Amino acid sequence: MPKTPRFSPNSVSRPARSSARAIEVLAYPSVQLLDVTGPLQVFATANEQIVEAGGTPPYVLRVVAKDRTRVVASSGLEIATEPLPRSASTLDTLVVAGGPGVDLAASDPALLDWLRHRTKKARRVASVCTGAFLLGASGVLDGRRAVTHWSYCADLARRFPAIRVESDPIFVRDGTIWTSAGVTAGIDLALALVEEDLGRTTALAVARYLVVFLKRPGGQAQFSEALSLQSAEDEFGALHDWIGKHLASDLSLPRLAREAGMSERSFSRHYAKATGLTPQRAIERLRVEAARRMLSETRLPVKRISQSCGFGSEETMRRSFLRVLATIPQDYRRRFGS
Repeated sequence: MPKTPRFSPNSVSRPARSSARAIEVLAYPSVQLLDVTGPLQVFATANEQIVEAGGTPPYVLRVVAKDRTRVVASSGLEIATEPLPRSASTLDTLVVAGGPGVDLAASDPALLDWLRHRTKKARRVASVCTGAFLLGASGVLDGRRAVTHWSYCADLARRFPAIRVESDPIFVRDGTIWTSAGVTAGIDLALALVEEDLGRTTALAVARYLVVFLKRPGGQAQFSEALSLQSAEDEFGALHDWIGKHLASDLSLPRLAREAGMSERSFSRHYAKATGLTPQRAIERLRVEAARRMLSETRLPVKRISQSCGFGSEETMRRSFLRVLATIPQDYRRRFGS
């Protein structure tokens, strides 16, 4: 790996020498590798950025596991670990990773007991992906808002009815408890924790060095409309590619049917069967998604965005946003704009 590029000492915040934060990541057999290494790398890179700027590392990082010096992740790779610390020792942040082994871990009374006591000593607690099931089994999430991977949200809500499960966000913060969606969302969550600790400038420097999306706000959707339409890729993949390049064009039913090489009636029937959406509803959602990106990533006027995404007018885009997102474009930009 090349050495971390230097940043101006004024561009990255430098914490006081006495402010090093102890961060523990809880692992177990068949843990998801990226649930452990993704957040760890964010914190490690923050350390590197601060050192390059002339400061001292703000984080002390440990991967811990019960009765083990190593655990084998679900990918087959071994992870070196330290024993579970005494529950009374000092801790800033506890991160609970997810993975296929989470159910077995959640059935271990001794581990759950340690987790209950450890979370009380931590300034904040976070879970990545299905790590929320471990926190749920320990009772830590009772009465709180939480999220996990979208495909497990219903199961989390069913198994732990005291949790207020939100299925859409990338991550959710409820007081000192943070939970995140699937796998790479742990990186988004860790970047948010770094921003809370060290400021936005440092978090953006970390994201830039790791070559990840600059910073996704927690409330953005876990998956895109384009991704949700992939179930129809075999039949309508070429059409979806064409639509993505022509959002500002005429996307009426006759035009779509011609592009698909079908009659209007046949196209409508086959498209709804393949995607679960009418063609016009899918177009609306794809246009809203494109507008969301432009609202959060650019400073273009709302009127121009509405035109470039094919809405034609601000009012049409406003109605679509209300229908799809239950908010208006201006509020979305205020909440998620860069």
